[in-house]
Amino acid sequence: MSSQPRCPHCRHFVYLDTLRCPNCEAELAYHLPSREFRGIRHGRAVVDDETWYTCSNREWACNWLVWENAPAGRCFSCRLTRRRPAADDTVALEKLAKTEEAKRRLILQLADLGLPIVGWDVEKGGLGFDLISSLSDGRRVTIGHANGIITIDLAESLDDRREALRVRLGEPYRTILGHLRHEVGHYYQKVLIADDALRARCRELFGDERESYSEALTRHYRLGAPADWNSSFISEYATMHPWEDFAETFAHYLHITGTLQTAAVLGIRLDVSTTSLRDTDVVPLDSYEDEPIQRLLSDWEWLSQGFNRINRSMGFGDLYPFTIPAPVRHKLAFVHDVVTRAPLSPGAQYALATTGAERA
Repeated sequence: MSSQPRCPHCRHFVYLDTLRCPNCEAELAYHLPSREFRGIRHGRAVVDDETWYTCSNREWACNWLVWENAPAGRCFSCRLTRRRPAADDTVALEKLAKTEEAKRRLILQLADLGLPIVGWDVEKGGLGFDLISSLSDGRRVTIGHANGIITIDLAESLDDRREALRVRLGEPYRTILGHLRHEVGHYYQKVLIADDALRARCRELFGDERESYSEALTRHYRLGAPADWNSSFISEYATMHPWEDFAETFAHYLHITGTLQTAAVLGIRLDVSTTSLRDTDVVPLDSYEDEPIQRLLSDWEWLSQGFNRINRSMGFGDLYPFTIPAPVRHKLAFVHDVVTRAPLSPGAQYALATTGAERA
């Protein structure tokens, strides 16, 4: 997201989920390759002499465009959804629209980071999403990841239900986007940690993932996290198993880089005259790909304090209610390293090319 999203007609600021400009009421759709909104007429837009169409899920609030040569009338993000509620389950489909919005934000961030995105329909074990509701037929839906497929319970898009779970589980933060970022961390651990050297380093930092997951799960829910967990982990859940530690750390890497990117796009900066503890102004970057982890975390340390103060001024809790101890900084450094040097596989290049989302 290299530029602030604006209406192409009146230049008014718009949000990433906008379907119609709130100022001039023009119909808009998001063009992923250019990271810009385009005006549409009769469900289409012409971009660089190519015709793009609105996603066939626009009636359920998808505002992305589809390339005329794409293999389906659904945008790249929607095609990644493997399972969804039945067409006559309108209540669940309303919840799906909110979850798909969060998923599009996730996919956009992954594309901005240059991470490989190979769909489940392109390659076995590719990325896919089962977005189903535990409220549809009373069956239990477990949020999780298995063989590239991320399952999300649409019922958690209900604020009261999600908040009740957050309080019951003692979590400081729980959102649909947070679930997606965590679960995609499981997917990328398999994709990015692909050689012996990386696996060895990963085990040094996060522990041996070959430890029994079922036993770790039972132990965690029986005994809870160790008393001193916050000296080495980003969250209590991260203490359960090395897989969960990596996924939680990966999610926080996405939290941090995504928020810093938004701050950069908006032109937010922190004047050092307000503190004597830093020599230069804090100017967030659109991308930290070529920067050391120390720059990223230093910028985040100061800006997150500012964001927390803003939240408190409105009577909310902290925007980022976490601390990052030294061991977690080392883990984030590892994630930063594997993300910034991740190559796009041939399958990913094909999948992104069919949407125009090639890596810049």
